[in-house]
Amino acid sequence: MPRDITNHRRRSVLKAAGVAGVSALAGCVGDPDEVDDGDDENFDTVQFGVLEPFTGDFADLAEERNQGERLAIEQINASDEFDFEIEYEEYDTQLNAEDGIQAANQAIERDGAQFLTGAISSSVALAINGIAEQNEVIYTPGAADTSITGQECNEYVFRFETSTAQIAEVMAQWTAENLGSSIMYSLADYAYGESVGEEFGSRMQEQTDDYEEVLTVEPAESATDFEAFITQLSDNAADADALVVGATGGHLIRFLLQAYERGLHEEIPIVTTTGSFAVVRGGATEAAQGIYSGTRYVPGLETGTNQQFVSDYEAEYDAQPDNFSRVGYGSIMMVAQGIQEAGSRDPSVVRETLSGMTYESIFGDVTLRECDQQATNPVWMAENVAPSGGGEVADVDLLTELDGEEAAPACEDTGCTL
Repeated sequence: MPRDITNHRRRSVLKAAGVAGVSALAGCVGDPDEVDDGDDENFDTVQFGVLEPFTGDFADLAEERNQGERLAIEQINASDEFDFEIEYEEYDTQLNAEDGIQAANQAIERDGAQFLTGAISSSVALAINGIAEQNEVIYTPGAADTSITGQECNEYVFRFETSTAQIAEVMAQWTAENLGSSIMYSLADYAYGESVGEEFGSRMQEQTDDYEEVLTVEPAESATDFEAFITQLSDNAADADALVVGATGGHLIRFLLQAYERGLHEEIPIVTTTGSFAVVRGGATEAAQGIYSGTRYVPGLETGTNQQFVSDYEAEYDAQPDNFSRVGYGSIMMVAQGIQEAGSRDPSVVRETLSGMTYESIFGDVTLRECDQQATNPVWMAENVAPSGGGEVADVDLLTELDGEEAAPACEDTGCTL
């Protein structure tokens, strides 16, 4: 359902800090039914539907992502480098596919959205994938499950979020080299957790002939009591070199807190896919210190337009951006550059421009690969360390990096057919 707001269906006005760093591109906006020649001033807006889990376990991540989205929209609408402005409505997808489908359909059918963005839960994003294809609107998901731009890909879905496959590549290389080949898993029982297990496990098999899956437990996505699972993991810790946790948001925070209370971190190294997220470090406090994490983003990166983005974000929100704010910001900017380059607001025209497009991002130049329309983002392996300035919230120490080409799976291995 639409979020309970009154001021989001608007042309945003940029605060002074936000204009710098927007890349110039030639072109103008077109009629949804035909490419505009630039002479008709009636086609100067595009309609976005912003779909986020504003309530539930991912609410903090959604708010973070939404702040990045709003900043991008404000910058685009204030810049004379784009020949259009973005109008948008926000919708609460919560954490189930039915609400996601309802929100996407309302955005398209009631409010005329031509472009959709958001949804952090992979199960919800996969459902919206199908809605985008059925209605021929462009969708930029905020979820990481590999199948979104893999087996469930379609020509209207473009992803700036880093996929589980990309994260698994750097995690497996580092884990095999530094920890060992015998792995236990705690995988949240939904699409994302399953994707982590599949992607990490397959890459560990490529890294070493000695790979062994010692034990896998699968707590429910909404689990609150991990006692029985932690007991199983503790009982088998002596036989494993590392514990890989495939989860995010509130689930991961609760798991880390309870594992820390039981002393599991002293029995076995804990490797996560999202433990470097600021929300997770803030929620788990001391329990997040000492764990390892595949890492999509940290604000200190000296890449592309990132430092300008960080400066703008801090000026707007008095806080540093984190992964989901960069995904929200980058997803909107990516589509806006495609619209401008295409000279049209027709999604069927814009998708032809976006597919294979190389453009400047906070990571520098990235490409939306033609084979799966996944952005070629770099990835890092990191350790959460004790904060240098005191307190309980861990700092993130980057250990190693893979560039976008190294991290991306081979096109023939994605399962995507476009």
